Amino acid sequence: MPILQYSCPVCGKKFEELVARHSDRVVCPACGADAVREWSGTVYSATGKPTPHCSGNCKTCSGCK
Repeated sequence: MPILQYSCPVCGKKFEELVARHSDRVVCPACGADAVREWSGTVYSATGKPTPHCSGNCKTCSGCK
């Protein structure tokens, strides 16, 4: 289970959350609003395959396709 970074679009709080799956719904611990995932780098699954979402760092991923 990965620990992912999230931010709240309502109150601006940034926090980390342990989730079972990358697609799990996460709520802000401060205000209870739906949190948005922070993409701080490339995330790999347990199989070693990269996730389909772009990390935004084209120097390491050979650019967006």
